[in-house]
Amino acid sequence: MSPSQIKKLRFGVIGLGWVSQIFHLPILKALDDVEVVAVCDKDKSRAKMIAERFGITKIYTDYQQMLSKEELDAVDICSSTDTHLPIAISSLQAGKDVFVEKPIARHYDEAVQISEAAKQYKRKLMVGMNNRFRPDTMILKSFIEKGEIGKIFYVKAGWLKKLSSDNKWMTQKEKAGGGVFLDLGIVMLDLILWLLGFPPVQRVNAKMYMQKTKSVEDSCVVFAEMKYGISLMMETSWSFPCAQDFFYCDLFGSEGSAMINPLRINKQLHGNLVNVSPVKIESPLHLFKKSYENELKHFVGAARGLHTIISTGEEAVQRMKVVEAIYQSAAKGKEIIIK
Repeated sequence: MSPSQIKKLRFGVIGLGWVSQIFHLPILKALDDVEVVAVCDKDKSRAKMIAERFGITKIYTDYQQMLSKEELDAVDICSSTDTHLPIAISSLQAGKDVFVEKPIARHYDEAVQISEAAKQYKRKLMVGMNNRFRPDTMILKSFIEKGEIGKIFYVKAGWLKKLSSDNKWMTQKEKAGGGVFLDLGIVMLDLILWLLGFPPVQRVNAKMYMQKTKSVEDSCVVFAEMKYGISLMMETSWSFPCAQDFFYCDLFGSEGSAMINPLRINKQLHGNLVNVSPVKIESPLHLFKKSYENELKHFVGAARGLHTIISTGEEAVQRMKVVEAIYQSAAKGKEIIIK
């Protein structure tokens, strides 16, 4: 069947900030089997301008109206985190499959409600965790699964990135739920759990700082212990005085080590450490763009029934349980054991 004969998956996109404009809309518009029917944003002039730029005719400022008036197959939620719960539940109730950008919600209990609604209404729910879809992390996962670097016992990871100025809501606790950890830390945590095959996190110790923010943390350091004797050290910040943004993940195993950004895999062979990394390494920007492209294509395929979803609501709920423990640890100044 040629692309022109395939029934297009009809999308509505809610929330038209930078992630929609730079990644979601250009990617969805480029897919042969997708039609972006409508966009929705509280700011009508922004909605109008972006709809014109992408050749979309239907514009809404109220997502409920969009859900009732348009025949949609799927909804792509890119709005502020405080809106994820009502929009996701309304979309699932309306019989739409849902892609929601990370984090799934502000709190664990909200994540549970969204995940349960997807089961109740028998719809597909995927949570945006684009680092799983980077070409380099996918290669690394296959190396780890084959046991190339042996049993992993320690992971050190971090993401230091300046806060983008057009997302003012991200520093407002009631809208974002938290600060840098819910923005960057949750992505790193997910990447590590996914790479390692989801070992249960047993205990966490966290310290949070507010250097340039008032209601949420702008830096966070976490130490966690997982099942199978794996330790994790993670740092995230919007305000560390760094010359440039920095994203890294280093894994140490009984037979070697690996790192991301750039991808490098070292293996113990006959007493020597040998670099067994794939030769072609793409630029960080290309890998980042490709991650969003792969992720959205995956959701479209899952909505079509071609495969099961990677990055499910259930996984997001488990992740939010760990996130909640990290915030508790920082608030109480002590280690939290996760039951």
